Amino acid sequence: MNVTSLSDLSGTTIALIVALVVLELGVTIFALVRLMKTPDEQLVFGKKWPWLLIILLLMNSFIGPLIFIVAGRKPAAAQDPFAAPAPDAPKTADRAERAADVLYGGSKEGE
Repeated sequence: MNVTSLSDLSGTTIALIVALVVLELGVTIFALVRLMKTPDEQLVFGKKWPWLLIILLLMNSFIGPLIFIVAGRKPAAAQDPFAAPAPDAPKTADRAERAADVLYGGSKEGE
């Protein structure tokens, strides 16, 4: 086995290794922060500990953090702006007015 010391590597190679380590740590930290901010019901497995293991155990190959970022969270439910308003919401005249409220930020008094 041929072992190379750091002094034998060129400056470009060392800079590339440092950049990859910083990128790896950045992606891992991003995935961990995103994991902690995501509610359990929005996670694919429904709990945080399996994702924590996946992120940390597969951290050295970028695979664990990337798997979580790409497939770990369920997409948030889309809200239909034209759906019937909640019972406690202010009443609007019709669908067109609700659409205008969504598009233009609601009607303002005195205009």
